[in-house]
Amino acid sequence: MKALHLLVLAGVAALTACSKPEPTPPPVRAVRTVTVAPQSAGGVQEYAGEVRARTESRLGFRVGGKIVRRDADLGDSVKAGQRLAQLDPQDLRLGQEAARAALSAAQVNHDQAAADFRRFKELRDQGFISSAELERRETALKAAAAQLEQARAQSSVQGNQAAYTALTADASGVVTAVEAEPGMVIAAGTPVLRLAHDGPRDVVFSVPEDKVALIRQLAGESGRFSVTLWGDAAAPLPATIREISAAADPVTRTFLVKADVGKAAVKLGQTATVRVVLPQTAGVTKLPLTALKEEQGRSIVWLVDRDSMTVRAQPVQVAGADGNEAVITAGLQPGQVVVTAGVHVLNPGQTVKFYVEPGAAASAAASAAASAARVSIK
Repeated sequence: MKALHLLVLAGVAALTACSKPEPTPPPVRAVRTVTVAPQSAGGVQEYAGEVRARTESRLGFRVGGKIVRRDADLGDSVKAGQRLAQLDPQDLRLGQEAARAALSAAQVNHDQAAADFRRFKELRDQGFISSAELERRETALKAAAAQLEQARAQSSVQGNQAAYTALTADASGVVTAVEAEPGMVIAAGTPVLRLAHDGPRDVVFSVPEDKVALIRQLAGESGRFSVTLWGDAAAPLPATIREISAAADPVTRTFLVKADVGKAAVKLGQTATVRVVLPQTAGVTKLPLTALKEEQGRSIVWLVDRDSMTVRAQPVQVAGADGNEAVITAGLQPGQVVVTAGVHVLNPGQTVKFYVEPGAAASAAASAAASAARVSIK
């Protein structure tokens, strides 16, 4: 009997050793929270830009040839009509001389045809020749006149071609790029210099696809845009939107925007920051950026149920950022409690407790002790 009792105890011990231990309940995490309250959001958006001239021309010769001289360097200020570069004019001058010779020949031919017509007209009037012969002389005179006009026009064209060997500035401005050097043989229209015209200046910046509609909406409102030059402590410059690209850049998928700063004292190529003051929107909620979590392509926050002290995920719609806070336009109701820290270590239904600052707990205990002491003294 005693042996049977020992055998039963050994079997119970073996079964107890093979059974799985009960899972440890998840720890009760202390979380920082904030209570949802309706607010208004506005904020400022900033974009990096660059100062450019309102008009910038890529200048090139209207004829081809070999560059023999360049009279302007990068950064030079030039005046309208000033020569910037020169082509070898020898071939074009020869063409001009040939055109002048052809014009002289056409002039002589026309004069001979006119004299013949006058003589044949007198002979016809005297009855020595027929009217048909006079008509042939008249036709020859008209052909000679047409050839004379053609030669005159060709001579003018050749004269212009010879003049085009000198590249001159169309307007006053600054040379911002040099794209050809003396000794190069270039075709007509090949860019040689880039000239930024004097006058108004623009700040050019790029806007992502999801913001271009807002920029178009605010473009007509005054006071929405300002420009701050990098490294310049001066006050921001007022700006107005002058142009918004109709198509996105194929590489960056952004839209080019030009902000007009007029004739402000800015330098070409300066780095600038374009500030856009957004309109105030009422009825939104602002939460710290640390309260958001991305899950399955959507933004969520953790809501705390005060009765059970558990958390659940709540999808929200984020409209943008205002400093270090996210602007929430949908998904939350006033009075709800949102977790603002440690959102990546929480699970649905997890039990939590409100985080209390150590200093705050000690102060509360001291206040309670002081109250108790006053009561005992009384």
